[in-house]
Order: sequence, then structure tokens, then C-alpha cells
Amino acid sequence: MMPPDTLRGETTGERMAPLNALRGNAIGERVAPHGALRGQTAGDQVSLPAALRGKTADEQVAQLRKLLGLRPRALPPVRSFDRSLEGIELAPGLRYIEKWVPFERLPERLDLTALNLTAFDHDGIETHRILAFDTETTGLAGGTGTRAFMIGAGDWRDGGLRIRQLLMTTMGAEQAMLQEFARWLEPRTVLLSYNGKCYDRPLLSTRYTLARLADPVFGRDHIDLLHPVRRRYRGVWENCRLATVERQLLGVVREDDLPGSEAPAAWLNYLRGGSADKLRRVGDHNAQDLRSLSGLLVHFHAQAQLASQPG
Repeated sequence: MMPPDTLRGETTGERMAPLNALRGNAIGERVAPHGALRGQTAGDQVSLPAALRGKTADEQVAQLRKLLGLRPRALPPVRSFDRSLEGIELAPGLRYIEKWVPFERLPERLDLTALNLTAFDHDGIETHRILAFDTETTGLAGGTGTRAFMIGAGDWRDGGLRIRQLLMTTMGAEQAMLQEFARWLEPRTVLLSYNGKCYDRPLLSTRYTLARLADPVFGRDHIDLLHPVRRRYRGVWENCRLATVERQLLGVVREDDLPGSEAPAAWLNYLRGGSADKLRRVGDHNAQDLRSLSGLLVHFHAQAQLASQPG
């Protein structure tokens, strides 16, 4: 961009004179511009170029900075005081959160016949072998650029549901998170998810591969509740999203729930020094997913038991 005719041939100091004058006027002081126009003294009135006349002081400063090629001053990031997160630091940048939820009438063995799982060879399974899992990720499209920043898992222990969550608070904690999650999987563990076969499991497999770690989820027995739910309720309900299923079958209505689509922004905001409020809500959302997954499996077990009774 060529400067207007009124500025051509002037030195940088001469061009800065109106800017310096404006700065002085902005704070209510009359100051002598540094490097004033030739032939002027400190007390002389500075004559503005025609291109700047008729503009406010802020507009004139912005125009002069643009003509001089000066970049806008970047504001430093504002760090929030609300940075607290639940749990303990398991490794640098990795938090571990654990909760326990009581479960009534928990069977020792789950009857899976009501699910009609064609890809699963067992009609029943010991309750303690089930590990419900769910991830919160940096994007919903998947692919090698998407990573899980939170892995949640739920299993039945001591008459209730134990919920464990791993949360990355720095980018460098991914390997520690993957290694810790792998330790939660025993040889006879059966995975439980909702759309995990198409999304969560492949995503984790990719991250294990990129981290050059053994993949503990590939090839493992896996119950994905999305498929039996679709077979039974597609066309009956408006959709088969987990929130719809838990409301219809379990009577769960989420209050102040942060949608999963907002989870990536909540995590990135925290990494940039923002508030932890929405990130804590991501953890609550993840924990509720695990409670609902586990509750749905018990619900289908009860349906199978009822159907097997004579009469």
C-alpha cells in the first residue's frame, strides 16, 4: 500500500509526529513530539495530514500505525484464578479422578440374551469382567489428528460402580495416560461402550500406535450397546443418542450438562490458562455417560430375566 501524498517523502520521525501528538492529547497533556516536523518547535501546533483529518484520535492512531507497518499490540493471555480440578496428579500433566456410585440389586452374572449380540459368543458374563469406557476428545471427526484428553472407565467393585478418569492437563501427558489405561485392562476384561466400536476404540488404537505402545484394546471382547439399541428402538424414538436412551429407559434427565461438542473447546481453553469450570463439567458429563452405560446393561439383564420366566 502506498502512503497518501501528504506522507510521501517524509521521514519515519516526521510521520510519527502526529501519532506522538495524539498520544499526548489522549492523556490530556500537551507534549512536544519526538523528532518534530522540520522547522517546528515544541510549542508549535502539529498539522495533521489530510488523510487523518476528521477522524477521532483512536482512528488516527490506528491509521498511522497501519501506514507505518506497526502491528496491533497483542494483549497477554488472561490467566483465570479458577484452575482447580478434582483428583490427584498421577504423573506430570496427568490427573486421576475416582468416584464410587452405589448400585442396588447388582447381579454377579449378567444375562446378555436380550441384547442379541451376534458378534459376541457369550449369553452371560461375570459382572466384574465388564469395563465401561468413554473418551472425551479434541474433535468429533476422528482421524490421526484427534486425540483423547480424557479416558473414563467404570467397573463394578464392592457392590457399586467405581468410576475412574484420566485427564491430561498438558499435551505431553498422553503417553502416561495411555500406559495407565492399559494397566486397567486385565486379560479377561470385556469392554462396554456406546458407539465405541466405531469411534472410541479405533481412536485409542491409533493413539497407541502413534505412541509406539502395545494396543490393549484391539481384538478384545467388546459390547457396544448402540447396535442392539438401534435394532430395537430405531423408528420408535426420535433418535438413538445416549441421552435419549437413558431418558427413555432409565429415567435420567441431565441438568446443566455440557454437550460433548463443547468438550474440545473447554479443554483447549484450560490449556491456554482459562477457567477450569467447563472442564470440570466435561468430567461430570463423562461420568454420567459411564453410569448410564452400566445402568443400561443392568436394564437389559433384567429384561432377559423377565423374558425367561415361565408364563
